[in-house]
Amino acid sequence: MYYPFQSSHAASPAEIAATLSRSRREFLRDASGLLLGSALAGGSPFLRGQSVAKKRKVIVITFGGGARDQETFAPEGQRNIPHMLRELAPQSTFFTHVMNKGILGHYVATASLATGVYETLNNFSSVPPEHPTVFEYFRKDLKRPMSNAWVVAPSNGFSRIGESEARGYGPGMGAQVILPKHLLQAASSGSGLGDLGHLLRDNYESPLYTPHLAGSDADGDVERHQLDSILKLSLDDFLTHARTAASPDELSVYIVRQLMRKQSPSMLWLTLHDVDIAHSGAYSLYVDAIRRTDRLCGEVWQAVQADPEYAGNTTMFILPDFGRDADMEAGGNGFQHHRTGDTASRTTWMMVLGAGVRQGVVYDRPIESIDLVPTLGSIMGFSPTLSHGKPITELL
Repeated sequence: MYYPFQSSHAASPAEIAATLSRSRREFLRDASGLLLGSALAGGSPFLRGQSVAKKRKVIVITFGGGARDQETFAPEGQRNIPHMLRELAPQSTFFTHVMNKGILGHYVATASLATGVYETLNNFSSVPPEHPTVFEYFRKDLKRPMSNAWVVAPSNGFSRIGESEARGYGPGMGAQVILPKHLLQAASSGSGLGDLGHLLRDNYESPLYTPHLAGSDADGDVERHQLDSILKLSLDDFLTHARTAASPDELSVYIVRQLMRKQSPSMLWLTLHDVDIAHSGAYSLYVDAIRRTDRLCGEVWQAVQADPEYAGNTTMFILPDFGRDADMEAGGNGFQHHRTGDTASRTTWMMVLGAGVRQGVVYDRPIESIDLVPTLGSIMGFSPTLSHGKPITELL
């Protein structure tokens, strides 16, 4: 069993984070052949020019709560991530030491990723981020239409993630948000959910918190408009696919693939949430969710390669919003929670692959999760002026 922190003395948080980082590098070297990248990597691999910039696309995949190395990158966990380890990692630039210094709640942490600022909003409130989102910077600076930026989020509490209320940005300037659970509720209205109820379960840690699902005629009309006019899906087609989906994340990836085919957005953000089943305390369900997340990330990348609008033009980022508690933390319960705020729950990783990315290299230097937005700005050509992060130079 993998225990990276064992030592003859009490390790500091910085030492623990560094140990996690080095361990991931060694696991990736042994399993995927990745090499340690140089701090001086040479000229930027990104092609420049106006015509190239117009074709460039970015897909960001985040997943709630992350997973411990014991069930992923460590030798005993590698069987759970065959797609990331064998297919995606060798094509990627991999960062082993991504720190989240903010609040470890899924909505607030994803909002921080999307703004480049550690947000402090109530994780269980239906409120927008305080600071401008990456979608608003992208659309405002590059004068992109609403159809060019989308968020797909299976968790019901993410309805306000697409745009902030910041002065100069705000309503009408961000991404459109699709919540597949709302679509499912609207599509099933009047017919009963039958065996689809498992796709609507949400927020395993706080079962008493139930965000509003589409149910009124007005809300249902909005959701049905998304299905019909945007995704070009009939209710029957959508429900047929829902009945074959084992989880909300599978339904989300189905929606993402429809968006790629019908809208071809240049900025597409997908949040996956199945791994958070860990809060239920069922280890087998947690491992199943890791395996499913691994497969779905592979499926999105395969869809990119098969689509002429995306193949060769797309840079894809995969990262957890944060990690999980270490086994030795009292009250942490290991894989189950992320409530202690310990180093293991804050030290994650990021995989970047596709257009303009150096393949098969790994970097150990510490970066922060809020560095994502300014990095996207440098890649896509917009200026996230209110972000607190820094561009990741290894990608530029």
